[in-house]
Amino acid sequence: MAVNLPLPVPEKLTAVAGIELGHAEAGIRKADRKDVLVMRLAPTATVTGVFTQNRFCAAPVQVCKEHLAARKMDAPIRALVINTGNANAGTGEAGLAAANATCAALAELLACDAAQILPFSTGVILEPLPLDRLVAGLPQAISNLQSDNWYNAALSIMTTDTQPKAASRQVAINGQTITLTGISKGAGMIKPNMATMLGFMATDAKVAQPVLDHLVKQVADRSFNCITIDGDTSTNDSFIVIATGTAAVEVTAIDTPEYAALYDAVLGLSQELAQMIVRDGEGATKFITVTVEGGRDVEECRKIAYSIAHSPLVKTAFFASDPNLGRILAAIGYAGVDDLDVTKLNLYLDDVWVAKNGGRNPDYKEADGQRVMQQSEITVRVKLARGSADATIWTCDLSHEYVTINADYRS
Repeated sequence: MAVNLPLPVPEKLTAVAGIELGHAEAGIRKADRKDVLVMRLAPTATVTGVFTQNRFCAAPVQVCKEHLAARKMDAPIRALVINTGNANAGTGEAGLAAANATCAALAELLACDAAQILPFSTGVILEPLPLDRLVAGLPQAISNLQSDNWYNAALSIMTTDTQPKAASRQVAINGQTITLTGISKGAGMIKPNMATMLGFMATDAKVAQPVLDHLVKQVADRSFNCITIDGDTSTNDSFIVIATGTAAVEVTAIDTPEYAALYDAVLGLSQELAQMIVRDGEGATKFITVTVEGGRDVEECRKIAYSIAHSPLVKTAFFASDPNLGRILAAIGYAGVDDLDVTKLNLYLDDVWVAKNGGRNPDYKEADGQRVMQQSEITVRVKLARGSADATIWTCDLSHEYVTINADYRS
């Protein structure tokens, strides 16, 4: 059961002018489930993305990067195609051929070039992509292309997710309203480094390509690159931002008020979608925010935050509601900040001051720690007293159910 994550309401997902979405049940891995998604874009759209840094990156990731690098003004990206159930990763030359063939098949149906299609896959690694089933499902997906199909789109990209993840918001820029809607998926193999998760977001603003390229990296660094469930970076991680260019708002440079407003909106929605992934982590019962303050730079703050968030002992203590908080100190100590002065370090669990100047706070009572550990949402705050940098990471606990899910994932 997802941690404090209400189901998205289809009626509250706002259509974005310039993008249509259609789904199909192609039987990629299991029958009678939505497993293929097509997104058709207006010719005015600009598209950008960031991808996994895993050296074993999937075939569709390689093809996506090639097509984005080769796009031309007179041949923009016209569609995205996503399948679930099979990652098409660890599949060698055959996998690349399958990804390219998928693009070619959709391009023929949409009357464009294969290089104008971006493919995405998620699911089991090291198994051949069932290309015939995927291609056979494309006409069905095209037949139900609709602008208000975001909820079904979110359903179509799920793997071990227990529920779809989607959200919308509208903001005013220079007196004009723009719309943003996005979907994400992921529940396990989550520790993006872009930068198994997928995120797709669209806005109707008109955004210059160099501006959008800058935006997606800046946003990913403070959203999807700030989550972890199990510390495993997927072979297929992708975060795509689409600006359809159908609204009156235009963003032409990054040093403008328009960019600042757009950035805030995209970041807010991206963080919401990223946190949905953590809340739906495989077997998760608790949502945990880890904040490290007073570091010399963001890198060392993140290093410590991730050390805490990745520790199996810390995560299982949270699952058991056991205030064995020395495990957090140990994780801080082995994080790799070699010149860390632990005598200046302070640790808080929500409002409870646990460690003071590197040792147990004389006023700390285990009953207070127990009270916080029983909550479904918990904040760990570390104060380093080394500088002014900070970083926040979102994670979850580690339960028996996580082991069960991953022991039986391919059945």
